[in-house]
Amino acid sequence: MDLTLKDTLTVTLVLFAVIDILGSIPVIVTLREKGRNIAPGKATVAAGLLMLVFLFLGEQLLGLIGIDTQSFATAGAIVIFLIGLEMILGINLFQGHPSSEVSTFVPLVFPLIAGAGTLTTLIALKSTYTTPTILVGVLVNLVVVYGVLRAVPWFQRQLGVGGLEVLRRAFGVILIALAVKLFKSNWVGLNG
Repeated sequence: MDLTLKDTLTVTLVLFAVIDILGSIPVIVTLREKGRNIAPGKATVAAGLLMLVFLFLGEQLLGLIGIDTQSFATAGAIVIFLIGLEMILGINLFQGHPSSEVSTFVPLVFPLIAGAGTLTTLIALKSTYTTPTILVGVLVNLVVVYGVLRAVPWFQRQLGVGGLEVLRRAFGVILIALAVKLFKSNWVGLNG
């Protein structure tokens, strides 16, 4: 039950890289421009709850419904791929009611913040680090997520329309590349 600074920093940085909330800013801006309701507090709490459930029960829940982690990660990769296509092509694949509570959760909470990559990473971290260490890493990342979600209007003003369009297209390509990487790395597990 040791909580060391080195391990805590490692877990925090691994989760920060996987969650990539800064890289999600163009996606969040796109959702806002489509009139989607983004509630930073609700999104952060929902992402945190999803991460905690998956940290403690993830493998059991997936096993209960007969899904392995590779299949889960592959499904998440497909959703991320579609979000990237939306950003690059300027099309709407994910439809929803702007006033709906669901707008905060899909695709913001899942798959962007607490997506397949984050959830499978939590399972992987459990094999090496203590639960308190992982919990601190999750908490630190949730604070960062909340701060970024609150600051999205500021980012929008600073970047302007042209800057956002360039970022949206660039991050769309990055999301598609990430989706392909996730798909490729998990495809072997699906076939084997």
